[in-house]
Amino acid sequence: MMEIRPIAYYRSQLTTKFGVPRQSGLVPELVGRVLFEPEYANADALRGIEGFDYMWLIWEFSLNGKKEGEWSPLVRPPLLGGNEYMGVFATRSPFRPNALGLSSVRLLGVEQGSDGLALVVAGADLVDGTPIYDIKPYVEYADAHVGVRSGFVDEKRWEKVEVSIPDELRAMFSNDDYAALCKVLELDPRPQYHSDPERVYGMPFAGYDVRFRVSSEGVLEVVEIKDI
Repeated sequence: MMEIRPIAYYRSQLTTKFGVPRQSGLVPELVGRVLFEPEYANADALRGIEGFDYMWLIWEFSLNGKKEGEWSPLVRPPLLGGNEYMGVFATRSPFRPNALGLSSVRLLGVEQGSDGLALVVAGADLVDGTPIYDIKPYVEYADAHVGVRSGFVDEKRWEKVEVSIPDELRAMFSNDDYAALCKVLELDPRPQYHSDPERVYGMPFAGYDVRFRVSSEGVLEVVEIKDI
């Protein structure tokens, strides 16, 4: 039996599952770092990586709350409103026999900082602190399959919402963080079965607690931003 251990951990502005994009690539403005563990922080292991635009990350659904060995053959995908069952292997549900995720991210560069060797990547759908078990280059001729069927995903699309943030709150973020925040909020982080226009939600982002509500007309209004 193979035993695996993290080679790196992901670092991001998103510190909880709430608000994390539901798939990689949906928010290309969201930039994070894959910070290598000391044992694997060897520049030789990254030789040639600058020639690739995208990488595959193999990681763990570390916050799914599943006990070891616990799984179900049927799950309820959020894209279907949480009301229909699909086979776990026909979905990307985090509740799997082995809680492994796979994400394609854009490689922006390699950096050696005070905290160690890291890859700077964009478009990840990972929460801060996610364990990374492997990294592989994305190869277009083998990994891209244009025009193929995607099951129930072909019939459903995530509906985006309009985002409204007052100017005085916008000024609390850098331009890059503000752009990423807007794109994250456009995806409507709420559970699909929530529709109360008066309910206020909180989402940690970049060291702040972003408080918002969504009107019945589909406008997401940020009502408050507080320090965490």
